[in-house]
Amino acid sequence: MTGGDPSLTGRQGDPRGLMLLAGRAVVGIDRFMAMAGALAMRLPDGPAALNLCERRDNFLVAFVALLIRGQACLLPPSRAPAVVAEVMEEHPGSYRLEDELVEGSRDPAPADRLRFPSIPSDRVVVVGYTSGSTGRPQPHPKTWGAFGAAMAFNASRIREALRPERTHSMPWILATVPPQHMYGMELTVLLPLLGGVGVHAARPLYPADIAAALEELPGPRILVTTPVHLRALLQSSQPLPPLDVVVSATAPLDRDTAEAVERRHGAAVVEFFGSTETCVIASRRTACEDAWRPYPGVTLQPAGTGTRVGAPWFGSTVLLQDVLDLRDDGRFVVRGRNADLVEVGGKRASLGDLTRRLLAVPGVSDAIVFQLDRTEGAAVQRLAALVVAEGLTESQVLAALGPAVDPVFLPRPLVLVRQLPRNEVGKLPREQLLAALRH
Repeated sequence: MTGGDPSLTGRQGDPRGLMLLAGRAVVGIDRFMAMAGALAMRLPDGPAALNLCERRDNFLVAFVALLIRGQACLLPPSRAPAVVAEVMEEHPGSYRLEDELVEGSRDPAPADRLRFPSIPSDRVVVVGYTSGSTGRPQPHPKTWGAFGAAMAFNASRIREALRPERTHSMPWILATVPPQHMYGMELTVLLPLLGGVGVHAARPLYPADIAAALEELPGPRILVTTPVHLRALLQSSQPLPPLDVVVSATAPLDRDTAEAVERRHGAAVVEFFGSTETCVIASRRTACEDAWRPYPGVTLQPAGTGTRVGAPWFGSTVLLQDVLDLRDDGRFVVRGRNADLVEVGGKRASLGDLTRRLLAVPGVSDAIVFQLDRTEGAAVQRLAALVVAEGLTESQVLAALGPAVDPVFLPRPLVLVRQLPRNEVGKLPREQLLAALRH
């Protein structure tokens, strides 16, 4: 691996630096490992477990307990009963791990100091699932070695964004995303375990709660979040304690929002590019650059209507549906996803760009443009939109959008809703979009 020192504090790959803030109490590595060891003794036999813990501290304890037992951690795309049942059917002998079981291990009996387990790099430790935004969720196994490589480069890019005088103190992370999502897994589980970073156990959603949780952390403070949460913070005018770095992922972040966050909070906004299939593979400073900088060793090769991605820590290359423009200096610009590109009457457009233009309509606070399922006998697939726009009518929104897009791409139906059916990380599963449209 190349690219300089990938650690934040010199403890990369060593969990002795773990610090966890839970209920205003700091949990160090010795107590943490005692809790994980006590839980591991109570776990049933089996190849894997669905880690459904809502609390981040419980998720961390459960994850390490599974490492101790040699069991894989399954990350379903949601907690919906039908989805959980499907994942369990795909992994016979698996079981559920929830907060109640973990909390029974919070006061372990005194024992000899338990060391973090030694894990082979090729061992599958996590099976993550895609979100289902473009169809049925798909499983993707992750090895310990692949996770370690991704963690090291994530840490390196965050460290670059810290002011030089702040790199000598241990950073603390507060995240609005759950650990079950691969982005949350990388930034709020692996980074604290192996990157010498502290993490707050909370997962605040509202601006006031984010501010209160940040107040509980020492600096440097890193906010790990999504574009949806960043827009909500800007709209609320909620003051925040000093921030050092803001990390965003799960959906494209526009430059205007990144610039506004940097102006208001004086923190560098670092956007991560990745997927459940690959983990994070590139980053950019969105307020001042459009192109993405791949991690050292990552290779990108156009492949039909997508891009084939390789890296030394991948078991094999991965085909992404993203259409990328590769530059001579190794950077790239994302043009859209294969599934994001639509053609109507010989004309082509990006659903992402159409959504961006819809969001730019004054009074629209949230929106999504998507393609309906093909109707038998229909010449073209229709576009639809769900819009949150208090005080506006559907015809007013369409009239305002009209000058910004070709008429063939105006979404019909366009339906006003109170809120979009976003999941925990702001994504919009297709099934939920279609259900919201019907109602």
